[in-house]
Amino acid sequence: MTFTPRRLRVLAVVLLVAWFFLPELQSAIPIWIPFAVVAALELHFLVGGLGDRGTVPARRGRSPQESDLSDFGGQEWLEPALVQIDGREVWLPATGKTEEELAELVEETRERLRRGEPPLEPPAPRPPPAPRGRPLARLEGLGVLAVLAVVLFVLLPDRGWDGLDGDERARTQQLLSREAAAIAGHETDVRCDARGEAVGVVQHADGVAEVGGRLAFLTPSICYRLHRLAFEDDEGAFSQTARALAVLAHEAWHLRGESDEGVTNCYAFQSGIGLGRRLGLSEETAAGMMRQQLADNATFARSAPEYLVPGECRNGGELDLDRGTSRFP
Repeated sequence: MTFTPRRLRVLAVVLLVAWFFLPELQSAIPIWIPFAVVAALELHFLVGGLGDRGTVPARRGRSPQESDLSDFGGQEWLEPALVQIDGREVWLPATGKTEEELAELVEETRERLRRGEPPLEPPAPRPPPAPRGRPLARLEGLGVLAVLAVVLFVLLPDRGWDGLDGDERARTQQLLSREAAAIAGHETDVRCDARGEAVGVVQHADGVAEVGGRLAFLTPSICYRLHRLAFEDDEGAFSQTARALAVLAHEAWHLRGESDEGVTNCYAFQSGIGLGRRLGLSEETAAGMMRQQLADNATFARSAPEYLVPGECRNGGELDLDRGTSRFP
């Protein structure tokens, strides 16, 4: 498939719009990348169009261009021949004709002249066709600008955690601290704006915590997802919310004193169900999210084996926190 400017423009806009509806793209690609691609493509079209306006067409001979022949006709008259017929000079189309065909054409013209009919004339030019694609191209350009405007002034102003005011951030951190304390069994302090680097902490991609201590740090994106769930009844993308719940529960178990990452994951997936319910999810949804996290654990642990849950992380196993039920986690 040839990627014409129109197809590239449509593809870029589709990718930009898809970013807002596909959590997988949001987690893998920062918003500035698809936005920059669309903006760069439109800038390329603009600069290219301005450059074409000052381009001097190449010089050509006296023959008509192919586009002229397509629009106005006359291909058979490219190489006319001037022939004397009964003392009269007549132009005849000669392009692509053999000597025999030309002789037949001369004889046909002679008969026309004898009957008093005019000789063959060059075909009348067809009216120029209406411009094709230009109105659509203009509409597409306006559509792209409209999409970019929506991104700039409607979608991007929601800056996530940084877009919340100080009171909202404080309220969220207080809530997450209470939820972590419910798991850790003692007072905790969950913060959403930094990562700890002190001795005695364990550090992951989405959070850090003091093993057996009271201080934990979560990334702003995790805090914001939990804020939306708790205070705006926004369950969001299933996998993103599940991940946020598992991260908070994971750090809470470190605060409780568990240092083994695999065991901590196993406990977190089980505690995440109650955590999700307290933050507004139904039990069925919360359980489904934690089952997904457990199912994805093996894939995640390929790059970080220490996070793989042990074999006893199963229904009735030594790491089962509630052996009185048949559901796990």
